This record gives sequence, structure tokens and C-alpha cells, in this order.
Amino acid sequence: MHTALRLLIAIAGLYGAAGVALAAAAAHVPDAGRLGPASSMLLFHACAIAAAVLLTERGIAHRIPGLAATFGFVFGTALFAGALTMLQFTGQGLFPMAAPTGGSILIGSWLLLAVAALWPRRRP
Repeated sequence: MHTALRLLIAIAGLYGAAGVALAAAAAHVPDAGRLGPASSMLLFHACAIAAAVLLTERGIAHRIPGLAATFGFVFGTALFAGALTMLQFTGQGLFPMAAPTGGSILIGSWLLLAVAALWPRRRP
């Protein structure tokens, strides 16, 4: 299980780096209106992924829904930011409704993280 948690932290690092790169591009590329929201989603959810991993690993969030929420952050962010970035640079998104699908996954993942925090832990 530690390998999966390390992978999630690595993804958070990559999302953080990509978020900073897109913020820089947004400052220099003309008409880069989609890059700001993509950058924000990457940066915010890089932090959320790292935090959710730590909360789950420490047992503060229940393991199964905590990990599900974390993976939801990964996939939802990839869809949302990826769709906006592709649309900005190529004129086409990943697929129809990719950004709203990613956003919906992110909303659900935040709610699932709340459930994971409130889920009672079993006593040994």
C-alpha cells in the first residue's frame, strides 16, 4: 500500500509543477483564458492529494473512502485541467464534456473525503 501512497504523492508533485508551468504560460501566452483555471485546479488539487494521502495514511480519514477520494482528485483534476489545456493549445478538448465530468468527479471526491473523515474507526 505504501507504493500506491508514494505514487499519489508523486502525482501531486507533478500536478503542482504543471500548475506553476500553466500559470507562467497564462502570464505570457496571448488570450490564455483557459490556462488560469487549469493552473488553479492543478495547484489546489496537488495540495488536496497530498493532504488526503496523509489523512488516510494516518487513519484520520477512513482508508477505503479516503483512497477513493484521493484517486478521484487525481482523475477529476486530470480531466478538468487536461480538457482546458488541450482546448487552449489545440482548439479541441479531450472529449465532449470532459471538463464538466472532471469537475463533477472533484465535487464527489470532496464529499467522499468528508464522509471518510466522519466514518467511525473500528476499535482493535
